[in-house]
Amino acid sequence: MIGAIIGDIVGSIYEFNNHKSKEFTLFKKESTFTDDTVMTVAVADFITDDHGNSGQPRFISYLHKWYKKYPNESYGAKFTQWIKQFDIIEFTDFKPYNSFGNGAAMKVSPIADAIGGLNSCMVNSKFITEVSHNHPEGIKGAQVTASLILLSRIEKDKIKLRKYVEKEFGYNLNQTVNELRETYKYNETCQCTVPEAIICFLESTDFEDAIRNVISIGGDSDTLAAITGAIAESYYQEIPKWILEETVRKLPKDMRKVLSEFYTEVRRNYPKIAATILDLTT
Repeated sequence: MIGAIIGDIVGSIYEFNNHKSKEFTLFKKESTFTDDTVMTVAVADFITDDHGNSGQPRFISYLHKWYKKYPNESYGAKFTQWIKQFDIIEFTDFKPYNSFGNGAAMKVSPIADAIGGLNSCMVNSKFITEVSHNHPEGIKGAQVTASLILLSRIEKDKIKLRKYVEKEFGYNLNQTVNELRETYKYNETCQCTVPEAIICFLESTDFEDAIRNVISIGGDSDTLAAITGAIAESYYQEIPKWILEETVRKLPKDMRKVLSEFYTEVRRNYPKIAATILDLTT
């Protein structure tokens, strides 16, 4: 989860001002969280705030609650239209809008962080995605991201992780970061965002390098980096303390509260990262 938030904040100032190099200041004064972080926090809040009703209408109520808290954080037009309807209709009356936008993948990391089994990960990532992004490519983008986060906690052979993605989901991961830096264009679809985010993770040497890789290819930088960051957090299991400190400092109190509650729940899966986050948020 925190890897996704870091990626979002770092990428926020580069989304419409792409930086085709790995040399840049990770955090600037104007770096901020966007809709990627808000919706990721909503998923984590839904997971930790268990009232015994885990149906999709209750999940949508959490998306709506956090959207209302932070309504001006660069949401996509279709998602905005979809979520605002719940100002006047019941959550039980939801209808998906058949999206395959990369918003399906950017918010899924808390599901993978909190779940131990691959089958449950696939089922639950579909569960939270299909309420809005019910196109097969949208669900696929969420499931491949979540399953790779889950597997990366245990499997440290990147060749095996790459083969899993290629075999199970059919994504082409043959390009290099250098090639993407030359050819990649802005795209908001899962099918042209998730594979590129994965490539940037696979070619990285540590968490920070993964974030620098993904910013350097351009495109929808905050969402790309949110996806890459979530996977890199799971795989490397370490994030420099100064990066965590700067990230937490940029989050409002209500988000820090959810972060603390969530990493209390998942600290077994992220012992080093959780210890630092809990120290920074409590």
